[in-house]
Amino acid sequence: MGAEPLLEILSIDSGYGKIQILFDVSLRVKRGEIVTIVGPNGAGKSTALKTVLGYLKPTKGHIIFDDNDITGKAVHEIVIGGIGYVPQGRITFHEMTVLENLEMGAFFLRDKKLFKEALEMVYALFPRLAERKKQLAGTMSGGEQQMVAIGRAMMSHPKCVILDEPSLGLSPKFVDLIFAKLQEMRNFGLSLLMVEQNAARALEVSDRGYVMDLGRNYADGTGQTLLKNGEIQRLFIGG
Repeated sequence: MGAEPLLEILSIDSGYGKIQILFDVSLRVKRGEIVTIVGPNGAGKSTALKTVLGYLKPTKGHIIFDDNDITGKAVHEIVIGGIGYVPQGRITFHEMTVLENLEMGAFFLRDKKLFKEALEMVYALFPRLAERKKQLAGTMSGGEQQMVAIGRAMMSHPKCVILDEPSLGLSPKFVDLIFAKLQEMRNFGLSLLMVEQNAARALEVSDRGYVMDLGRNYADGTGQTLLKNGEIQRLFIGG
């Protein structure tokens, strides 16, 4: 695996209006890497993702993606630039079919060949979506809806996919499936950055992880190193 950074967050401060949530936070995602951010509720994990995606503007620091400074850019510019997003809560367009949901993820693609390639990639990862492409998304199970949400993010031909709590609310069977699919996504050349409440499971499949607490970097290391750290186990992971 190459060591070249694809995404770098450099000493950012961020928050909501006058309420500062992040303090001098830094992290990086190398090309082809799975990176997970863990920490207690209120640590600022989702705020970090929203700042990368342009939903929040940092008041200090820089965000570099694919050698370009994307600090403060609009959300649509960031998506077009190569970052896909899977929001928390299995958000789909319930009254639209699976295929229509996937088409929404490719709204800015004008090249039919690129669209076909993206759709084939999604169907290769999630054969069930190909089988049920005409089914309304709102009639599917929670795990199937999460497949749709991940597939939709992949339709924009991203280089990096950001996921906010991908296993939240899923049955154990679908938790196993989603984590397996996240690992498979690297086979398509994707890098992944996720926030995940199932910290132990996420770190097991991650190349590296970051622990956040009270809006700051607390620790970082390989997934296995963090899992084996007794203090981090006790304070942030459990078990």
